[in-house]
Amino acid sequence: MIHDKKVNVLFVCMGNICRSPTADAVFKQYIQTAGLANHVYVDSAGTHAYHTDEPPDKRAQNAARKRGYSMHELRARLVESQDFIKFHYILAMDKNNLEILKERCPPTHHHKLDLLMKYSTQWNTLQEIDDPYYGGSYGFERVLDLVEESSQGLLTHLLNHDLKN
Repeated sequence: MIHDKKVNVLFVCMGNICRSPTADAVFKQYIQTAGLANHVYVDSAGTHAYHTDEPPDKRAQNAARKRGYSMHELRARLVESQDFIKFHYILAMDKNNLEILKERCPPTHHHKLDLLMKYSTQWNTLQEIDDPYYGGSYGFERVLDLVEESSQGLLTHLLNHDLKN
């Protein structure tokens, strides 16, 4: 049985137009499919304000759409100080953005910060989701592969820890 407790998950990359909105869209669909939409809140943000209020990169949207994910309603935003309070999980796509989060985050909330790939079965060999922005379409497909796999691990973790009866 699922408790009425809300778990808030924030995905973070640099500009919030490629990797973190991809994770946002994928995980929202996983949560919806699992019947947990009333129990888990999902959002994404960036550590830099390069693209504030812009939609995700068209290449990310196209790759996501091919796999049945919708990103059209998402808009880039910057990580805000209240995010460190509001969210239970703040998951960076790479170590650089994780370090930026650690610098901005009050020490009492550091336990919320981690890498999304921690929840992947590939964790021992791969800990980061590389930024596809300056590459070709293959990079966006690779991001989706890694996000899908690690999101399944995150969902399992939430069910076994935060949402178990």
